[in-house]
Amino acid sequence: MAKDQSKTSTKSGSKSGSKSSSKNGNTARRSTVRVSSKSIRQQIADLISSPNLFWGTVVLIAFVIAVGSVTNWTRGQLLVSVGQVMEETRTSRVEFNTEDVQQTQMHQQAARLNVPRIHNADLPVLEELRASLANLPRTLGGVATLDEVDREIRVRFGLTEESFTTLRETASQEASLKLWTDQVNTLDEILRRRPLLDRQTWQRATQEGLNTQIELRFGTPEEHIQPPVRISREDAINMDNADQRKAEIERMIRIAGFVSPVDEVVLNRLNYQTRPTFSFDESVTAAMQEAAAGRVQPVRRSITVGQRIYARGDVLEQAPYELAKTEIKQFAKQGSIMRRALKFLSVYGLIAMLGIILAGYISMYSPKIATRPARTRWLAAMIATSVFAACVLSVFDPRLIWMASITPVILVAILVCIAYDQRTALAVCGITAILVGFALKMHMGMFVLMLVGSACAIAQLREIRDRRTLIRMSIVIAALLTVVAVFDRLISLPTVGVGGSEIMLPLVGASVQAGISGLLAGGIALFILPFIERVFDISTGMTLIELRDPKQPLLRELQQRAPGTYNHSLNVASIAESAAESIGADALLTYVGCLYHDIGKMNKPDYFIENQSGGPNKHDKLNPAMSLLVIVGHVKDGVEMARENGLPKSLHHFIDAHHGTTLVEYFYRRAKEQAAKTDEARSIEQILADNAEEQLPDEVDYRYPGPKPQTKEVAIVMLSDAIESATRTLSEPTPSRIDALVRSLANKRLMDGQFDECDLTFRELKTICDSISKTVASIYHGRIRYSADADESKRGTDSGKQSKASEKPDKSA
Repeated sequence: MAKDQSKTSTKSGSKSGSKSSSKNGNTARRSTVRVSSKSIRQQIADLISSPNLFWGTVVLIAFVIAVGSVTNWTRGQLLVSVGQVMEETRTSRVEFNTEDVQQTQMHQQAARLNVPRIHNADLPVLEELRASLANLPRTLGGVATLDEVDREIRVRFGLTEESFTTLRETASQEASLKLWTDQVNTLDEILRRRPLLDRQTWQRATQEGLNTQIELRFGTPEEHIQPPVRISREDAINMDNADQRKAEIERMIRIAGFVSPVDEVVLNRLNYQTRPTFSFDESVTAAMQEAAAGRVQPVRRSITVGQRIYARGDVLEQAPYELAKTEIKQFAKQGSIMRRALKFLSVYGLIAMLGIILAGYISMYSPKIATRPARTRWLAAMIATSVFAACVLSVFDPRLIWMASITPVILVAILVCIAYDQRTALAVCGITAILVGFALKMHMGMFVLMLVGSACAIAQLREIRDRRTLIRMSIVIAALLTVVAVFDRLISLPTVGVGGSEIMLPLVGASVQAGISGLLAGGIALFILPFIERVFDISTGMTLIELRDPKQPLLRELQQRAPGTYNHSLNVASIAESAAESIGADALLTYVGCLYHDIGKMNKPDYFIENQSGGPNKHDKLNPAMSLLVIVGHVKDGVEMARENGLPKSLHHFIDAHHGTTLVEYFYRRAKEQAAKTDEARSIEQILADNAEEQLPDEVDYRYPGPKPQTKEVAIVMLSDAIESATRTLSEPTPSRIDALVRSLANKRLMDGQFDECDLTFRELKTICDSISKTVASIYHGRIRYSADADESKRGTDSGKQSKASEKPDKSA
């Protein structure tokens, strides 16, 4: 228990002192409340001896190594891309020789264009033409008249009586036949050097490239059909141009030596169903072009110190981009190894300082994280992951640097705010923003943008009771970030030397990315919210609202098996909720914790007075020790049921600590009374012989096992639970009596040390008592008594007395 900012400790009497008091017939326990504070030396000693320091140190070292490594890597990258408008002038910091990429690329392109285009011969087409012409005289020599010739052959060659007669004579004369064969072979050689190409291939062959030749290939080199030849691309014939084709073919026929009338036969054959004799081999041509480009030697140039790489307002091109990357690599090699090592390690040192600051803040203001090493590890991993994601995405595509840097920071703020509190979230996202900004070498406007988005998210997440809260938050953040991004771009972008269209693109791009970041952060948070609840061991308002539904299976079972306990839980929930609201605690968590705090009574409902509908009390047949086991057992049973039914861990503490380590007074008194009656039935000699003092019940054995409440919410439930039960035993619950009962029980729990382990202050305890008094008085409000109710009132008084005698100890206060 704390008194405003000071801690208090409660020291009770020893076990022997308790026995001595019992022997003297005085059962009152003497307690003292001492407000003390530890010295700085003692606090340091406690910190060093704490196991949390070891795990915190391990987490800090791992965090510094991970974040420092990715930061050093990112700071060595060029975080701009081709096509962006430059916001600053960049000059060379070191003199170096580098490849002139632009000139080298120009020479390589020239080499590619000087490679002749490769065309492969269609050998079956060429061979068919040669064979059909060579065999024509022999074919016609076997027939007597033109009419006996196959119609297809007549059409293909355009045979006439004159040409038919001439070719038959050629077949009959050996010399003429040999001359014909030589002429056909000559024509075949000419066709192999004058390719017939389709229109598209001919156009590309005569237009593309700087080389005036094309290369003709006849099969693969392994086939050794004919060596490749190079010809002028003007010798290629466009077979789709009828006039050009006819003129060139007539010329080739004359060169081959054909004369009238057989020259018409050859001409008709070459023009009949003309097919390309060569085709363009694009893959081989491309391979030869790349090989030629690879043989080009890089063009080198010297860069001096201070030479401008690009200027503010320039639209970055590929050559300056490559030059800037080279300059960064060359500059990283400058200086001694010691200076480079110190610069490298200084990044780790700076991150370590930021980590220590965050660790100190958490240890002072976020005990929920500091006292749980697992939560510390998850928090460090989450921050490191956000920095890693921002750096990797920004290096992968610098055009997305806005979205890559803003989204992780806002997401961290949202998750920490949901998991813990707004103040912790603001501190964590501030450190995360500094780490991201440092790694990406961002200007102040980007840092402001990240903080504005995070603060806007945190301000709207005081409590999450439905999904609309996250959706509304995402929309508001997106709108705000869009406006702030426009302001930042108007400040940062150059206004001179750049056209309006060139400025509008980065302006719109940055604002759109900033808006998407807000929507994306909210969407991711909404998607992984169940995972966050399990990892950080928390329960959001949405989950708690689902759990307070009376149709929940566990609550339905409680209504059916222990209706009295369920009604009692509802009353306690109403009382505790108002009390939690009065001091700013989590009222929803308190309400739901009250609904489930007594679920363990379902195992033995008849042993609890609120479920007994008259008749004998089952505890009358049990000895106090056995009754104690039944009463205390509902706490353990409740925790087991909570685990089996998957209740959030935040509700488990309400179940196992709503009685703390309080005394089960009724059965403790019964045990003492039974021990006293046993002593009266024995003689003095027997009492002395048996050491009767040791037979008296020990108070420690009749206490709940605990633990004591660790949070304000559970402390409120403990007090509300006891007051609700005790109020039902009052015959006339007037406001004054209720207020006196509330303060009496609150003081009793305080003196018993039940609030020692939670951060409840005396001022808050007084506020809680005032709230409980008002709420209980409104529940048990007075009514006008009519004469007909006199007998009922009397019976009610008797029933109240009986209830005091049989009420379970944790409810009788």
